[in-house]
Amino acid sequence: MPDSSNNDVVEYRAFTLDDIPAAHALSASVKWRHRADDWRLAARLGSGFAAVDQHGQLVGTALAFEFGAQAATLGMFIVSPEHQRRGIGRGLLDRLIAKLGSRMLLIHASNEGKPLCEARGFTRIDTIHQHQGAAFQPPLVSLPPGERLRPIGAKDTPRLAGLASRASGLDRTALMPALLDVASGIALDRDGELIGFALFRRFGDGHVIGPVIAPESPDQSRAKALISYWLALNAGMFVRVDTPLRYGLSSWLEGLGLPLVDTIEQMALNGPPSADATLTQFALTSQALW
Repeated sequence: MPDSSNNDVVEYRAFTLDDIPAAHALSASVKWRHRADDWRLAARLGSGFAAVDQHGQLVGTALAFEFGAQAATLGMFIVSPEHQRRGIGRGLLDRLIAKLGSRMLLIHASNEGKPLCEARGFTRIDTIHQHQGAAFQPPLVSLPPGERLRPIGAKDTPRLAGLASRASGLDRTALMPALLDVASGIALDRDGELIGFALFRRFGDGHVIGPVIAPESPDQSRAKALISYWLALNAGMFVRVDTPLRYGLSSWLEGLGLPLVDTIEQMALNGPPSADATLTQFALTSQALW
């Protein structure tokens, strides 16, 4: 499906596994930390479009990740620096919106991408703070009586998917097994009942903690205990945590030595998602997957 702008001809087609090497190079050109393995995970979980120029070179990508029949997240949006401001991002977004129909759509938009999302009807629902660093000293965080951290077991997967679905408002039934293939997990247990968890996995040139899901508490102690667990085990490693502004963890993360390095707008179309008010997702799985 060709398009033209500024004497350039751009074709849009389905993104394939064969595009991963070029997509990895494209993400590096805009200073994303993604590995080829991160792209492979995204391509395994989602589908979308590639934009190629008249020479067949990949100049743009955009993927969608469907969660049940009612919702999807959008991510892996990149346009090469040499081809920006030529309508390619608009072409990619419009094709994803058309492909997904009336689903509730969720996206994390940069300052540059926000006007385009607003023009397509997306509205802001929160701001995400991206924290990352390697020099941290996590404190020991006390949990309420009867609660403890324990390893995640093989039989926990359905319960983890249920908690993740309730906390996000998205169907995480298919996502959770795929994440557990590439992540380690710690569970929050209350008198034998699994009530929260946090995953830790390789990402880019370091690791990411997320999702982090737990019941809220006045001092956010449960979320802090889950995050501190992984930081204590991985002192000196490069770690990233993406947390919604409204949950108030940013100052605490900065105090641990994970500085705020970026902010991004969380936006929804035909939304927002209907999450369970008794559970909170304190940290994202990723900006593409939420």
